[in-house]
Amino acid sequence: MARAKRHYIPGFIWHITHRCHEREFLPKFSKDRRRWLQWLYKARKRYGLTILNYMATCNHIHLLVVDDGEKDIIPNSTRLMARRTGQEYNYDACRRG
Repeated sequence: MARAKRHYIPGFIWHITHRCHEREFLPKFSKDRRRWLQWLYKARKRYGLTILNYMATCNHIHLLVVDDGEKDIIPNSTRLMARRTGQEYNYDACRRG
């Protein structure tokens, strides 16, 4: 069954969770969580993401952000953080595929 389409409502606070691939414990080390935090900071600077709070656990991330009205800020920011963190993790772990 397909997932329902997301509704975009500007000006609200969003609680975003992001799980690792296959619910693995990938950011279990503090260096991996710091890497994600660096990309969160870069997403804030690049896209103007307003961050209220965050929590990085060993297998998922919680992010509390404010939508300032521009439609692509949150998707672009989460895409940047997930892709770049994953790419760097895979490079360090010699993972391919």
